[in-house]
This record gives sequence, C-alpha cells and structure tokens, in this order.
Amino acid sequence: MRVASIRYLNPLRLFSGSRPYERLPGTYDGPNGSASPLHPKKDRPFAPAGISHRYKFCKFSASRIVLCAILLVTFLGLLGGGHYRRKETPPEEDKSAEEHANTRYWEVFPRLNGYYNGVKTLVPLQEWMPEPLQADSWFAKSPGKQAVQQQQRQKAEEQEQYQKPPKKVKRDSDYTLPMRYIRYDPYPEYNSTEYLSKFNPVQQCYLDEKEEQLAPDVFVFPGVPQEMTMPFFGSHDELGLREDVCFERFGRFGPYGYGYNAHEGGLGLGMRSEQKGVEDIWQIQGKVNYQDIDWGLAQEKCFDKNKQRFPSREGGVGKQKRDQSSSKSSGKKKIPRQAFVLRTWTGFEYTAHEILALRSIINELSLKSGGEYDVHLLLHVKDDTVPIWTSKEVYQKTIEENVPPEFWGITTLWSVQLMRMYYPGPFGEPPANIAGQEIHGVYRSAHFALQWFAQEHPEYDYIWNWEMDMRYSGHNYEFHQQVAEWAKQQPRRGLWERNEKFWIPAHHGSWSNFTTSVDQETLDSGASPVWGPLTFPNSGMLDSPADNTPPHDYMSDKFQWGVGEEADLITFNPIFDPGKTNWVFRKDISGYDLNLPIPPRRCAIITVARLSRRLLDMMHEETWYGKHSAFPEMWPPTVALHHGFKAVYIPHPVFFDRKWPLDYMDQIFNYPENKINSPFGWGEHNWLGSSYYYNSGFSGALWRRWLGERENDEGGAGDEIEGSGRMCLRSTLHHPVKNENLPES
Repeated sequence: MRVASIRYLNPLRLFSGSRPYERLPGTYDGPNGSASPLHPKKDRPFAPAGISHRYKFCKFSASRIVLCAILLVTFLGLLGGGHYRRKETPPEEDKSAEEHANTRYWEVFPRLNGYYNGVKTLVPLQEWMPEPLQADSWFAKSPGKQAVQQQQRQKAEEQEQYQKPPKKVKRDSDYTLPMRYIRYDPYPEYNSTEYLSKFNPVQQCYLDEKEEQLAPDVFVFPGVPQEMTMPFFGSHDELGLREDVCFERFGRFGPYGYGYNAHEGGLGLGMRSEQKGVEDIWQIQGKVNYQDIDWGLAQEKCFDKNKQRFPSREGGVGKQKRDQSSSKSSGKKKIPRQAFVLRTWTGFEYTAHEILALRSIINELSLKSGGEYDVHLLLHVKDDTVPIWTSKEVYQKTIEENVPPEFWGITTLWSVQLMRMYYPGPFGEPPANIAGQEIHGVYRSAHFALQWFAQEHPEYDYIWNWEMDMRYSGHNYEFHQQVAEWAKQQPRRGLWERNEKFWIPAHHGSWSNFTTSVDQETLDSGASPVWGPLTFPNSGMLDSPADNTPPHDYMSDKFQWGVGEEADLITFNPIFDPGKTNWVFRKDISGYDLNLPIPPRRCAIITVARLSRRLLDMMHEETWYGKHSAFPEMWPPTVALHHGFKAVYIPHPVFFDRKWPLDYMDQIFNYPENKINSPFGWGEHNWLGSSYYYNSGFSGALWRRWLGERENDEGGAGDEIEGSGRMCLRSTLHHPVKNENLPES
C-alpha cells in the first residue's frame, strides 16, 4: 500500500494516458531546456497483485476457519453500527480516482482553426465574425464512454476533412492585401498640453551613442483575420488592450532585425517566407543596423536625459529617501521607476529569436518610454566555485562568455553560493521537501536572488520577474502598463476570492457580473473572506504594515477600499490555495513551527509577476530575520496573504486549441470535484491545449506557426503562399516557448 501511495504522489504521472496530444509540440531538448514534461509515458497504473495470486485457493485448518468467522462478524458489526472509518483508500478506488483525474476528455473536443487564418482574410473589427466557441454542453453533465466514442467519431471526420488538400487561393504575387501596415503607438501623448501639465517633458532616446538611430516603431494591421478565435479566459477589452489590430511577424519583429540579412544589420530570419506588403515597413522606417548596439549604454543615456521625470533616491541599500523638492517646486508628478528582470543562466543559448524578443522588450519598455523601465538580465552562475563576488575580471569574463555583446551592459550575476552568504541559515525544515534540494538552491528559492537584487537597487518602485521562455505577440509597453493600471483599479473586497477563479467571459458575462457573482458565492458559503493581514498560529512572524489594515469591516465596504491603490503583486495565473489541491509542492514552506498547523498559503503557477518594493522588502525581512521561505511560486503570494498586501491575478486573454463546452470548462477549472481533479494537481493535463501554463504544448505550437514555421506537418512558407497568408494574431502571452528553430518549409 505504501508503494501505491508514493506512486500516486508523482506529478509526472499527470502525463500518462492512452492518447498523445497530436504529436505534442515543443518536444525539444537543448541548452535552454525541454519544453515541458510532454512525453506521455505508457506505464501501467499501479495494480494490486496479479489475479493468479489473488484467487489462489488456500488450505484452511479448523482454527483458521474460526478466526476468520470472528473477524468477519466483528467487521460487519462495526460497519453496521457506523463506527467503521476508512483510513486508506482501497487500491481499486485510488486507481479509479486517479484514472478519472488523468482522463483527457478534452482531446475529443473539435479543433479550433481560426487562429491560422492569415493576412489575406483581414477585415475591420466591425466586420469580424469570430469562430464560435460554445460547444454542446452535454459533455459537462456526463462524460461517459458512449459520449466519448461519439466525439471521437466526430473528431476523426473533422481531421479527415482538415487533412484534405487546401483550396487554392491567389498566390503571393497575384493579390493585394486588404489593408496596409500602420505604426503602433500605445504611449501617452508625451507632447500634448494635458501630459505636460502633469509631468515633465520626455526627451527622445536613441539606439546608438552618437544619437543618429532613433528607437524604432512597431507596425500592425488595423483589423483582424476573419473568424479569428476568441480567448476562453480573460479579455483584451477589459484590460484596455486594443482588440481592433493584429500583429504579424514582420511588423512585430522587422524593426528588430527580422526579415533582412546580416550585411544590412539584421538576423537573416524570415527570408524564405511569404512577405506580401513587407516593403511598406522598410519604406516608412528603414532597416535598423544592430551590429554595434550597446543596450546598457542606450538605457543609461536614456535615463540620464529624462532623470527629471523620476524621484531621486539616496542612502544605503534598502534605505529609500525620496527627494520631493523638485516635484514641489515644479508642481509636476514624478513617475515611479520599474525594473524588468529576465532570469537567465550560464549555458543559455541566445538564438536569433531570443535576441529579437530581448531587443523588443528593451526598446519598447525603456527607450520608447523615456526611461520608465530598466531591463536587466539576472544571470545565474551555476558553478559555485566561480568567485564572482571577489574579482571584477572574473565577473566580466563570466558575462562575456555567456551573453551576446549587445547585452553585456545589462547583465547582473548571482550564484547559489552568494545566496548562502547573503541569507545564512539555519532555516527550519518544511513539512515536506518533495524536491529533495537545499533551501538556497534555485529550484526551491529562485526568489532569493530577486530579493537580493531589489536590495541592491533601491531606485526601483516595482520589479517585474520574467522568464526567458515567455513570448508576447503584442506590444510590451501597452501590455505592462495596462495590466498594472487595471490591477490598480481593483477593489480589495472579494479580491482574494476572485483571484482563485478563472473568468470565462462567454460563460460568466461581464467582469462586473463575475465580481458580483464571486462575492455572493463567498457570502453564501459561510466562509470568512480574506480581509487585511491574517492572524494564525505562528512563530516569529513580523509585524504587518499599518496601512494594510482595512479601514472598516468587510460588509461595510462598498467595493471602494483598494480602488486607485497600486498592486503589490501582479500574477498571470490564479492565486489559489494549495492546501485545497494536491499540487506537489504545497507543503514546501520553511521556518515555521512544525508543531503548529501549516500556515495558510497561496500560490500562482509560473513565477512571472510584478512585485512592489514594499512586498519585496517584507519578503527579504521574513527571510533574513524570520528565516522563513517557501517554494518560489508560493512565497510572494503567501507573504502578501499573511501581511495584507494587495495581490491581483490578471485575467489576460488565454486561448485553447479546442472547442471546450463552456459549462464543462467552468466545472473543470473553477469547481473541480476534489483535490485530485484540481487543474493545479493531477488535472493539469487540461492545460496542454492552452496558450499559457507551465506545461502548455499549444503555446509553443501556435507561436511557431505565427513565425511561419512548419509545425506538425502544417504551416510554413508553402502553406502561407498557397493559403491565406502569414498569421496575424491579436496580442497574446505565450508560455512556454522552448524551440523557435523549426524549418519554414
């Protein structure tokens, strides 16, 4: 029995099953890691001893017969009197529950194909008819064998139809695009009278030291492909993201070296793909030569020219003193500074596509905004014997051996050994260390390096923690500014309860309706909503900030407290209670008294987030003084929960590759039957066809198709030329994207 229990705890068994994910995309192993555990292992579930042993006849003596009779009578008596309590699930029931949780019912849902409609089908938003999302809802009520077989037959017919040769349309040279590129400018009107009445003027920033090359613009089409699919989770419109434009690869990355050769300063990508209309970009803006770019110097010069826009700071590490004198004298508001930190490591491969993504982030967040952001590479030196903290020469040599020259000036090094010295122990043991690794290791405490970075850089009000396998098809500045502003306007009433759930607009209606519904559900449940800092049995927890205390009780609040308050934590997946799931790392919380109940926790899968200085300082102090920590995806939300900080999950648009019945999707993601079925436990396989989760296969597949690459024998240059042209997606956050180097044809 113990063997069975341990086996069932293995999270990798999520990916076992009888059906593959259509030749799972992203199965790539390279310097940057594998896409995800997407290789179904055909191992059999644990089963009791074989039938030949279970039903072998035994030789019974008279004494054995009497003993068996006594045991039988005793058992029946306990069962009949209601005193029997099952202490352990029988293997057969365990097996049944696990198989149910791991059954991929979603694989029989019809495929959605609107994503792949190209630029030849562009229409203005008012003429757009989205691909229908709602599928029959019978599956939500009874996903039985007969229903599955019926859906499998439908899927087979659909796949047969899909695999027929595509209908010929006009070739590349025979057609005119329905619309032309336009510059995309999501920035405030920096030169307007209204802006200048509130803020200091913005000085133009350049790519080069001589200030001859202006920071380039991004180009979009002012429409969307006909039948473009709608997101299942979240909304562009609710977040203030434009939904009347779409991004294709040349307009998005052409300004950063995509689509032209190295002798012109480009990267040589996309030269063989469909390129109708691309010449407009080069005529309007020209091709930027990136051969001698120094992004560190460019950011430094940009900030220096615009430093009057930001509050100045002085003092030691972690001691902030804002100089408000200039603000008072000029009457102009100061803009908070933000650091955008990308987590990388020694041995990481900076492919041409990685370079494109990094260039777009730096240009759009930092240079085009007049220095509102600084972009940093926080590089993990895996070899602890390298003395990066004692030798400038070793430090610089390590950077030059592991980072392309254009990014040397934005790179900061750290190592696990440095963290051991910065956060000395001893740390108390957690209730469970499933990873089996030390507390200072990057796997269990990646946040240590971010906390250290924050203490080294008191000039930043907010720090974004970003991963190298993230991709965004839209404009970086628009996305980060809009999600921050949306989070700022969220009221605290019901916030933690809303954070736990997925908003499905086509099912729940408007965000306002969803907010009211969740609040009423909380009140009807009788559960106490989270309202300010928590009180719970603990040992050595620090005091919470006084301004995190609610001004009045929960029921007296009219969704007002918190509106206009910057969020201390912004996440892009729900902030859930891991104690209500069988998420494998839910008990990895260190430094608390093991004789007391496990502290209340919260978790957001994928460590991508924005964190305020207030929260980072509290995390640092809890780690330094309290010797407290938790698994990286659990630590920031848990500190925010304990101390009453404002944490917000952003309902950004998330797409799925299949037509899920909406009521069934709501049940699976918002109301799982039990811990085992949680989408953050054994139910994680439900994410495989999504555009954003740690194990998503569709995210990388969709991104590569958008790049014009051949994926699963579909797409590529030939299909684009013969079909509807290159793809044009509305802004979408993709994770993970591990491989971008498939052939274009």
